[in-house]
Amino acid sequence: MSHDQLSEHLISFIRDRFLAGDPRGELTETSPLLEWGVLDSLNTAVLLTHIRDDLGIAIPPAKVSARFFKDVRSIAEMIDDLPQTAKADGAHHGA
Repeated sequence: MSHDQLSEHLISFIRDRFLAGDPRGELTETSPLLEWGVLDSLNTAVLLTHIRDDLGIAIPPAKVSARFFKDVRSIAEMIDDLPQTAKADGAHHGA
């Protein structure tokens, strides 16, 4: 999945799951998810589970921080930078 496809996938999931579809279309790749209160601890756990189960990517605990989850762009870049083993390992957890 390309960076752009990953970003669009994450935006779509966040819109549908946490923003009631984002009827005003406010969510973008650089929207401040933490400042807006979109990603609290529960929603972050839901997003991590989605990334693991649907995308087959296990996010290491060290990467679960405000630095990597401030916006969709940061999340997508962090995922892009993960070693291939983390991406492959996540696929086994969802089965």
